[in-house]
Amino acid sequence: MDEKVRGTIEMSAAMAILGTIGWFVVMSGQPVMDVVFWRCAFGAITLLIICGGLGLLRNTLSPRIIGIAAIGGAAIVINWLLLFAAFSRASISIATAVYNTQPFMLVGFGALLFSERLTMTKLAWLGIAFAGMILIVQTAPDAGSVGTNYFLGIAMALGAAFFWAVAAIVTKKLKGTPPHLIALIQVSVGVVMLAPFANLGHPPGNAWSWAMLATLGVVHTGLMYILLYGAIQKLPTYLQGSLSFIYPVVAIMVDVLAFGHRLHVTQIVGAVFILFAAAGMNLAWSLWRSKAPA
Repeated sequence: MDEKVRGTIEMSAAMAILGTIGWFVVMSGQPVMDVVFWRCAFGAITLLIICGGLGLLRNTLSPRIIGIAAIGGAAIVINWLLLFAAFSRASISIATAVYNTQPFMLVGFGALLFSERLTMTKLAWLGIAFAGMILIVQTAPDAGSVGTNYFLGIAMALGAAFFWAVAAIVTKKLKGTPPHLIALIQVSVGVVMLAPFANLGHPPGNAWSWAMLATLGVVHTGLMYILLYGAIQKLPTYLQGSLSFIYPVVAIMVDVLAFGHRLHVTQIVGAVFILFAAAGMNLAWSLWRSKAPA
């Protein structure tokens, strides 16, 4: 099979898996803190086996790698806590759409921390995404099926995007480190972080909840990382960026089909604005023609 075709299949599968995560979180019936803890625990076991099988545990770890990856892991765990909590408040569809403001968080970090230039095109995409946010936020909670605290859910999804961007910036410092090993350190940090707060004295009492939690750890963490990182090695950046939008599309479809959530027209337009702007940012689209040379 052609490497590009294989990478496309892997990336598509990874994004489709990621798009179903909200269903498993909700159907587990567990508090968010417990869900993230068990995701990290099952994910750590899975990734430990994978890293051991690939020989990544021999002479690859240093205090610097562990320290930097641990900082990124703390950000990733907070990101999961906020995003999963947003699902029950603003709905999976809205939380996922707002969460896809991640590229703009990265642009902001680039400008503040690395003096990267903010071009007019980037500012235009940011403006479109902001307009989408306004459309979503201004829609009253009774306009469609939403959760228990709509505005708090939106704020949590934005916070999740922020901490994802923090993790992405930190992970850039680990260039050359096997990504599976980074993921293993990150979820291991999650286990240590959340163990004092998770309800370990009263674990889930039924097989269904355990199946949901195990799937989040094994499939949505271990398998997803393998597919994602395998695809990243095979695909050009533009194709990675375009295929990443399978994730929000699948998430919105799951929300509609599984939970019957119907978004108000204004919410749909706002979500489209955000996803369109994120696509434009990721794929470096231009909003206007360049001047022809004289």
